[in-house]
Amino acid sequence: MSAFLYGAALQWKLDLRSKTLLITCYLVPLIFFAVMGGIFTSINPEAKQTLIPSMTVMGVSMGALIGLPPSIAEIYGGGSKRVYQANGVPLYFGLISMVLSAFCHLLLMSVILLCTAPALFKAVLPSSLPKYFGTLSILITVSLSLGSILGLAVKNQAKLTMISQLIFLPSIMLSGILFPLDLLPAVFKWAGKLFPASWGYQFMVSNELENLWPLILIFIAAIMICSFLLKRWKTE
Repeated sequence: MSAFLYGAALQWKLDLRSKTLLITCYLVPLIFFAVMGGIFTSINPEAKQTLIPSMTVMGVSMGALIGLPPSIAEIYGGGSKRVYQANGVPLYFGLISMVLSAFCHLLLMSVILLCTAPALFKAVLPSSLPKYFGTLSILITVSLSLGSILGLAVKNQAKLTMISQLIFLPSIMLSGILFPLDLLPAVFKWAGKLFPASWGYQFMVSNELENLWPLILIFIAAIMICSFLLKRWKTE
């Protein structure tokens, strides 16, 4: 256990020096929040009610779907995998340590956004902070599980970047954070439900448990797929 915690802490320190995670987990989400927050609240003052959840969903999705996969692909596609195997370290150790590190970074980004939104845009704080952070933790975990699939499944970095963006963009466009889902055709509404961003946003806004079960199902499916992919990496 101590070795696992040490590895997770070491991965956290390494991620602090990663330009990719710095950009995708902090820089771009917070810049997007600073720019779009002013636009949203100027066009529609009612956006202050949902500004924090919407911007948080965008930042979490970017960090999980674009920031995490390249780091995973680099570990398992490079020499680190052989180092794990040579020293008898379970192959899932690297994945879990990177997911935990990314979880902490995305949670920190979300806290920064939560603390600054009321001062910058008079955004309305969640009615219950414990429930909000519980929902946020679930969203981050499920989003990272989806990002883990991408990092384990796609070996080529160039293809991985393209595929990550192809998944990230519709997950945001069809989640309801940029415009109401009622404006979308029915087929796009159903397509948006394939991504955790849509369910996570609805859960953060409404706190209705019916939005929790799809997230649980997505997470279970992601765990099963990641387990299969790790076994495939072990045999290669």
